[in-house]
Amino acid sequence: MIPPPLQVSTMTRKIIDMRCRPAFLHDFFGATPGNPAHDAARWLSRRVGTRGSDRHFERSLTQEGFLAEVRDAGLTKAVVVGRHTPAQHLPNDTIHKIVHGYDELIGIGGVDPALQGKDAALAEFERAIKTLKLGGIDLEPGFGEPARYPDDPVYWPIYELAVQLKVPVFLMSGPTTPDPRYNDPSPVAKVARAFPQLPIVIYHGFWPRVHEAVGLAFKYENVHLVPDMYLFQPGTEVYVQAANTFLREQFLFGSSYTFRPIGQSIEDFLHLGFKDEVLDDLFYGNAARLFGLK
Repeated sequence: MIPPPLQVSTMTRKIIDMRCRPAFLHDFFGATPGNPAHDAARWLSRRVGTRGSDRHFERSLTQEGFLAEVRDAGLTKAVVVGRHTPAQHLPNDTIHKIVHGYDELIGIGGVDPALQGKDAALAEFERAIKTLKLGGIDLEPGFGEPARYPDDPVYWPIYELAVQLKVPVFLMSGPTTPDPRYNDPSPVAKVARAFPQLPIVIYHGFWPRVHEAVGLAFKYENVHLVPDMYLFQPGTEVYVQAANTFLREQFLFGSSYTFRPIGQSIEDFLHLGFKDEVLDDLFYGNAARLFGLK
């Protein structure tokens, strides 16, 4: 029997979970019980601090189970993130199929101009926004073959189109980057400076390079940090200190479900030391502004 999620009975705030993927989306998230990838998903769930049962991701082996997880956790919206890398492709049409018709779900597309070619990537980006009605585009330079930095010229046309379409760009970072040298906040500065009107959202918040990530966001107000599951790891007090002061409008909540239970992540977030007066921005307001929600 799959255990129910932790309940957040005292939570009355609106909450947007900025990084949330159902298990059935891919083996990487635990789609096939009994195979090595499923075991790896359970291992990562333990590493990022799941309490109690570590098989919660099995609840979202179906669309109905995923929606129940989102609703039981009290989310206003959950952001389902696509991906296009040589190792893992989560097609934009698949993301659209998951989120279409569900008001509590927002989809993010993915492209790889190095893999697809510039023209094909731009066309797919535009289709993802205009036809599929996704809310932004995901790039993963450090996961390419070869790995690249976000300021590589191959990504410049994607940034330009994002400005034209008025949607945010999401960049992958963090310790799972195959070559840790590419988990580097510094190259994002060039992009943020060249495109000051472009909202840049950093998944995993460049953890464990927390001070550098916060310093980047200090200088460039169009850089937003979503440490998601790594927020609950050692050394992240600096994120909290920054979000309580200058980073209030650039910091967002994410659970990184399926790897971490949504309800538990909300509860843990509330115990990290964020000031009560900033919580509405971190949980909802900043994300709502990025997606143009009322």
